[in-house]
Amino acid sequence: MKKILTSLIFLIVFIPTSLLSFSGGKDALFSSVAANNGREKILGLKIREALVNYHYRKLDINDDLSKKAFKEFIKKFDYGKQFFLQSDIKKLQRFEKDMDDMLANGDHQLLNSTVKIYEDRVKEADKMRKEIFKKPFTFDGNEELELDPDKRDFAKNKEQLKDHWRKVFKQSVLNRYVSYMEDAKEPKKDEKKSAKDSKKKKKEKKLTDKEMRAKAHKKINEKYERFFSRLLKEDRNDYLEKFYNSVTTIFDPHTEYFPPRKKEDFDIDISGSLEGIGAVLQEDGPYIKVVKIVPGGAAWRQKDLEVDDIILYVGQGAKEPVDLVDMRVDEAVRYIRGKKGTEVRLTVKKADGSRKVIPIIRDVVQIGASYAKGSVIQHKDLGIKVGYIHVPKFYRDFENNIRNCSYDVMKELERLKKSNIQGMILDLRNNGGGALEDARLMSGLFIDKGPIVQIRDHQNMIKVEADTDGKTVYNGPLIVMVNRFSASASEILAGAMQDYGRAVIVGGEYTHGKGTVQAVLDLNRGFYSSGNFGAIKVTLQKFYRVTGVSTQYKGVTPDIILPDPFGYTENREQDLENSLKWDVVDSKPFTPWKKYSYNLSKLKKNSKKRVKKDKRFSKIKKSVEYLVERKNKTKVSLNLKKVLAEDEKNEKIAKSLKIEDENKKILVSDYEQSLRQHEKIQKGDEAKWKKEFEQRKEEWVKNLRLDPMLEESLFIMNDIVKDLKDQKIGLVNK
Repeated sequence: MKKILTSLIFLIVFIPTSLLSFSGGKDALFSSVAANNGREKILGLKIREALVNYHYRKLDINDDLSKKAFKEFIKKFDYGKQFFLQSDIKKLQRFEKDMDDMLANGDHQLLNSTVKIYEDRVKEADKMRKEIFKKPFTFDGNEELELDPDKRDFAKNKEQLKDHWRKVFKQSVLNRYVSYMEDAKEPKKDEKKSAKDSKKKKKEKKLTDKEMRAKAHKKINEKYERFFSRLLKEDRNDYLEKFYNSVTTIFDPHTEYFPPRKKEDFDIDISGSLEGIGAVLQEDGPYIKVVKIVPGGAAWRQKDLEVDDIILYVGQGAKEPVDLVDMRVDEAVRYIRGKKGTEVRLTVKKADGSRKVIPIIRDVVQIGASYAKGSVIQHKDLGIKVGYIHVPKFYRDFENNIRNCSYDVMKELERLKKSNIQGMILDLRNNGGGALEDARLMSGLFIDKGPIVQIRDHQNMIKVEADTDGKTVYNGPLIVMVNRFSASASEILAGAMQDYGRAVIVGGEYTHGKGTVQAVLDLNRGFYSSGNFGAIKVTLQKFYRVTGVSTQYKGVTPDIILPDPFGYTENREQDLENSLKWDVVDSKPFTPWKKYSYNLSKLKKNSKKRVKKDKRFSKIKKSVEYLVERKNKTKVSLNLKKVLAEDEKNEKIAKSLKIEDENKKILVSDYEQSLRQHEKIQKGDEAKWKKEFEQRKEEWVKNLRLDPMLEESLFIMNDIVKDLKDQKIGLVNK
């Protein structure tokens, strides 16, 4: 069950007015409610009508949908198959066709029966805990634990369930014990330890092996005691949320009901005002997984935390860490959030299986750090100057209308053109989208005029967003870089540039495939609005390119495909259950780019030869193959020697495949001018700013030199420039 704290990669429309007008005979619809004005009946009707009236996908809320929702409902209560018995599921199945009726009439027999069984099973699991933890675990033998619930069935009886819990407890104790062993080791030469930490460690008594085992045993016992206690404290709103979202997720994975408390969390995440680490987290079975790093946030600047990292423990500075395994994402986030300037330490498990402690100083998202910035880039083996602009997200200040990314990119283009660049690289990798308006405006910087994107709504009405100013800010050769985390507005721009023949799209096998728009509907408005009902996020629009093909599900396929370092991840739109499928609408008339054309077949051929010889791309391919293989191995050993050997093996492989050598042939300049466009330097702060600039420039240059995809894009641009010269096409950057 994948539950995201804040929705990943989407464009949102907030609906402040009374949108929920409930068409279709309101008197008949609410007559039963009038007789029994129960909150749950009203809430169910509001959710049902929001789905029926506004969702893009027109689904009948009937018995067939109920059967699908029932499976999701069971997952939401017991994703790991750790509580229910097969007999429990059989007993509950008599309600599997009734969820549509219960949504409308508020008669929650399924929910009530499930809660009763669930709470009994949790209490029984806690009794099992007390008995199992009376004796210490031994970590020899050949026992294994299957982590993937899809490869397990619900337990046949309580004895089988108890044995499963014994293995779960044993693995948790083993993991904690190994963590203590790692902490007890002397730091390696390349591991930096603060003077404060070193001093504290010297003062701490070094634990014996027996003491470490005992401590791990005690801590995990206490952890699961709290875990079961927490489950039993869930209230009616928590259970109702599971019921309603079992229905909403059948419509699509981005449609979601927010009870009042979750709505507050959602508002905080959207506002960006939260002080924390700047990461989007998601429940992935019993684990908390990183699904996005927020540009400008503390984790984004610190660099060590990556997408697909599993957060095992979180500690406040050097204090004893809290175990996040089996914790709900909203609760886990409350441990990770904190005041600006305080340190949080995340113990993470990397995709390659290695573990790492990542210290992050909490901070607000630094907006300046996430603005579009650029440089002039040269390669010593090539005779061209190339402009490079990185756009982390499609930002726009809707409230104050002070700045937006399309204006910033325009200023960067004008500045870089003065350096007599012969080509431009626009980097949209890891750009999860943002303001649709800026996808339109930024696309217009590279063409004279024409349609950019089509938007079809839930009523099948199509609106076209177009560039109409008749101006082109930059008309030279253009490469747009993308990857599987380029989504939404990024895909609109990349798709438009590809359709017009304006740019060569370079990147991984495909982009994210997020081609829908959501609206947040306030359920406290409309009929029977007394009380706090929360809100519902509903998918109500879908994007299509000017050629008529959708960016949803399939995304944008680059013209030149390079090995993708994140090729092992499964977090694209098509990896999500119930995602809206790809389709087409009629194309719109547009005038393709006519000033020159790209010889794509020649560019692909040359790029393929270079990639084949490049050792770094070879490392990327091997890394992806290894990580895919590891991902498919879902059984873990409960043998200490095997776990330690596996950890050591993973660490060695990860180190051997890491790209660490900077390519000093890549020269980077003009970054200071780019920074000055975004930062207001107060009088007297010049020296302080200069020091910070040097640090940021060093990091900027290092990241570009470590990037084989960027270097290959420079070679592709060199091929483009040569080819245009052979065609005797003069390039004018006006």
